[in-house]
Amino acid sequence: MTTHRILILGGTTEARLLAERLAARPDLDTILSLAGRTRDPVSQPVPVRVGGFGGAEGLAHYLTENGVGILIDATHPFATRISANAAIAARQAGVPAIALRRPEWRSVQGDRWTIVKSVEEGVAALGEQPRRVFVTLGRQELAPLANAPQHVYLIRSVDPVEPPPDLPHAGYLLARGPFSEAAEHDLLRAQRIDAILAKNSGGDATYGKIAAARSLGIGIVMIRRPTAPDMPTATTVEEALLLLDHRLASPAKRGV
Repeated sequence: MTTHRILILGGTTEARLLAERLAARPDLDTILSLAGRTRDPVSQPVPVRVGGFGGAEGLAHYLTENGVGILIDATHPFATRISANAAIAARQAGVPAIALRRPEWRSVQGDRWTIVKSVEEGVAALGEQPRRVFVTLGRQELAPLANAPQHVYLIRSVDPVEPPPDLPHAGYLLARGPFSEAAEHDLLRAQRIDAILAKNSGGDATYGKIAAARSLGIGIVMIRRPTAPDMPTATTVEEALLLLDHRLASPAKRGV
């Protein structure tokens, strides 16, 4: 039996679920790559590689040297640099690539969204009057909050924010999802939150805050998802498996 080596660029729930499905297949040798930013990552069902590759050229070299047959980009929808590098590296190495991207959230009746293109625009959209803002951004994206020190911020992250931004009124909450609507509802009420600053990451694990904000009439400043590189894309694990099997059955189709 021919064994195909699969490299998953992960860090998302979808990447872990896909790895679970691939781990049971004897025709595949699957490796999951993590950036290593989370201090205590959840256990994974396949061998894990931790750390960067050294840009697109480094990733292309890894693909070639390790005989990777298919590259799967299952990184966070806002991980624009690694996704761009993945597309370039796949083309350079002549390796088929697919993306697994969960659908973005769509506003429904009752939502109060202000859609912006960046964290900087999001902070500005909060306005001049002091507000109590629930912040659910990545730890590396908090610096623009210092442009609006009048607000009271509640910042949630999986790991401690080190160093914390220079803010006179900020609290920190360490927690790992999934977060239910009921728990988010209680949190928003207890903290007297009147605005949320979030990215349109999509998925069920963190949708609770969206539903809770809707029920409480709280506005959300929503950062628009960036444009992803052009490659065959699945929105679910099942779709990714179908794309993968299609690629495996068409070995002549190389690159993105």
